[in-house]
Amino acid sequence: MSDTRAGRLGVGVIGAGRVGTVLASALAGAGHALVGVTAVSDESRERAEALLPGVPVLTIPEVVERSELVLIAIPDAELPDLVSGLAATGTWRPGQIVAHTAPGYGIAVLEPAQRAGSIPLAIHPAMSFTGTSLDLTRLAETYFAVTAPAPVLPIGQALVVEMGGEPVVIDEADRAAYAEAIDTARSFSRSIVEQASGILHGIGVDQPGAYLSSLVRSAVDDALSAER
Repeated sequence: MSDTRAGRLGVGVIGAGRVGTVLASALAGAGHALVGVTAVSDESRERAEALLPGVPVLTIPEVVERSELVLIAIPDAELPDLVSGLAATGTWRPGQIVAHTAPGYGIAVLEPAQRAGSIPLAIHPAMSFTGTSLDLTRLAETYFAVTAPAPVLPIGQALVVEMGGEPVVIDEADRAAYAEAIDTARSFSRSIVEQASGILHGIGVDQPGAYLSSLVRSAVDDALSAER
């Protein structure tokens, strides 16, 4: 599954959404081998073909069976049932790295896989994804929340660095608060921009999003600089 270079892994991706495909592409760029991806909808298949050309589209059990590193990038609500369901069928393997990207979960949700001997990692990039190659450049300025058992924490941190990001350790007990902060920043930013765009559109300004772009970016940069 892995190639002959030290530290290179056979990576399988569960979920060909915006996050999973971009992170998988970044891992491939770091030299890891992509062994399979799951993609159900036409949109996800098209995204996989665009960002992960040549990577076979497989079922979830097939992806897990072939992978040394399983990257799970699915909606948060689906994660517990997926992990426990695969554990019930004996799919997880000893020594296999299992990493998810859900902001609200740490490694406790991966306990069924850990019981089978898998290595649990929670790795969340604090970034809004487009699901295109543009995201690969943006990873270079993105922080990742990493939660893992202490002995394997360096594995999660190393994977983040390989993807171009900056790892930040978040304790298991703090994942809920972390997720709240991420959701607040995302939803507040979106709602404010939509409100302002609506007002400008109402007074006849064409392309209000483009009009606000420089203002919003500079205002956010100023606010973030004040917090450093």
